[in-house]
Amino acid sequence: MLLTERYKDKIEGILACYDRIVIHGNIPLLCFDGGMTSYLYQNNIKIFDYPNWANVLREELREHAERIAKENGLEIEFIRKIDVFRKDDRIQSIIEERGAHPGLVHIFSAMETCTSYKPWHDKQTGKTFLKTDSGKCLHYYFYFIDPDFGLCYLRVPTWCPFRLQFYMNGHNWLALRLSKQDITYQMRDNAFLHISDWEKAQQLSDHIRVEDLHQILDILANRYCPVIKKLHVTYRWSIMQVEYATDIIFRNPEDLKFLYDAIVYTAIHSVKPENIATFLGQKLHGNYEGEMGNRFNKRILGTRVKHQMGAVSIKMYDKFGYVLRIETTVNDVSQFKHFREVQQRDGTVTQKIAPMKKNIYSLFPLGRLLKAANHRYLEFVSSFDDPSDGAKKLEKLSESKKANDRSFKGFNFFSREDQQLFEVLAHGEFNINGLQNKSVRRLLPERSPASISRILKRLRVHGIIKKVSGTRKYYLTKLGKAVIALGLKTKELFIVPQLAQAETATN
Repeated sequence: MLLTERYKDKIEGILACYDRIVIHGNIPLLCFDGGMTSYLYQNNIKIFDYPNWANVLREELREHAERIAKENGLEIEFIRKIDVFRKDDRIQSIIEERGAHPGLVHIFSAMETCTSYKPWHDKQTGKTFLKTDSGKCLHYYFYFIDPDFGLCYLRVPTWCPFRLQFYMNGHNWLALRLSKQDITYQMRDNAFLHISDWEKAQQLSDHIRVEDLHQILDILANRYCPVIKKLHVTYRWSIMQVEYATDIIFRNPEDLKFLYDAIVYTAIHSVKPENIATFLGQKLHGNYEGEMGNRFNKRILGTRVKHQMGAVSIKMYDKFGYVLRIETTVNDVSQFKHFREVQQRDGTVTQKIAPMKKNIYSLFPLGRLLKAANHRYLEFVSSFDDPSDGAKKLEKLSESKKANDRSFKGFNFFSREDQQLFEVLAHGEFNINGLQNKSVRRLLPERSPASISRILKRLRVHGIIKKVSGTRKYYLTKLGKAVIALGLKTKELFIVPQLAQAETATN
C-alpha cells in the first residue's frame, strides 16, 4: 500500500509539477567556431577583424541594457562576487517593496566566464579561421514577472556567440494558471500548501504548452538581445536542467515528522544502485561508468537523501514541515529514452525507442517520465515498515507518566542506569519463569527491595511488564520485549561503534 493511501486521512493533497526549468538559447550558425568562421566569410568580414567587430556588438548591448534600465526607472546592480551573492534573496526583497505585478523587476550585471573565439592562421595550410576560446565578459540578468510564467530571468552575455540562459519555475507558472481558473490556493516559496481543487491543478500541471513557452522565449531574445536582428539570426532553445517534484502535503507537521524521520534514514541504507536505475526507468549495465550513489545531507531546513545516476538524480526531503517532496533533477535529458520519430541518414523516418532530444519540445514527454520516476520511488519507500506507530510509542516511553497521583519518569535509551535494567530484564529465565522482586534484586544487589518495587511499578505503568493475577510474578509484554531489544541494540549498534570511531579518530 502506498503511504499516500495509508495516510490519506492526514494528507491535504498531492501534486506533481515541474519546479526549476533552465533553458539555453544558442544561435545554430554562431555557436561553434566553424560556423562563426563561415558567417564572417559570407559577410566579407576579415577573420582578424573579428575582435573589433564583436566589440561593436558588445557596446550596443551595453547601451541597450542601460536604456532599458532608464526607461523602467531602475539602476543596474553590478555584482562583484557572483559566487557568494544571493540574487534570489535580493529579488524577493525588491518584490516585497514593488509588488508582484508583471513587468521588469531588476537588472544585475556581473563579469562571468563565456565562450569566445580567437583568430588563427595555420601556416601549414595557409588557412585563416577562428578557434574556440574562453574568457570573461559582462553578463546581464534581466529579472521580470511574466503574466503567464511568473518570475523569470534571462541571462544575456555581451560577447559573441551570445548564448542565452532562461529560468522559470513550474510552480509559479501553475499558480498563475490556477488564478485564471478561479482556483484558490496557498503557496509558500515554491510549494503549494493548499489548493481548493487538487485534481484540476494536476490536470493543468500535466498539460504544459511548450508552444507558448517557445513564443515568449523568442520575444525575450529580441527584447533583451537585439543584436540578433542586426545579424539576421534566430535562437534554438534547448533544455539545460529541469527539476520535477511530487509533493505530498500533510495537514499536521507532526504526522509527517513521524513518517519522514524514519523512512529517510532507512532509504539511505536500503537503496542500491540497481534500485536507482529502476526508479529512473534505466538499466544498469556492467560497463556503466557514470557517477552513482546515495548521499545524506543535514540542511538548515531539515534533512535530505539523494540518489544519483550520472546526470540524473532523485531526492527526498521535507519542506516547511508540511510537504514531503520527491524530486528528480535532470542535467542531460538524452539519458532518458522514449518512443519517437527518428530520421535516418537516408532521409527516411521511423518510429523507435531513442534518446530524448534536448530541444524544449521534449518538456512534455519528459514530464511524464519524471512523474513516473517519482512514483516508483514513492512505491519503494512505501514498502518500508510503517514507522509512525513505533515512533509514537517510543516517544511515549520517553515521557513521564502518572498513576495514582504519582509520577513515573520515562525511559532513556542512552542512560547507563536504564541500559543496566534492560540487560537484567533480557535474562532468559525471566522470559520463561517470569520475574519477581527478589529475582531482579539478585541481579541488582546494590538496590533495596523498596527501590526494586518502584522500578517494577515504573515498568508496569509504561506497559513493559504485566502482573500475573493472584501472584507476585511479572512477565514482559510484547511491547516490553521490543523495548528491551531496542535498548540493547542502541548500545551495541550505535553507542559502542560510535565511541570506538571517536577513539580511533583521537589516536
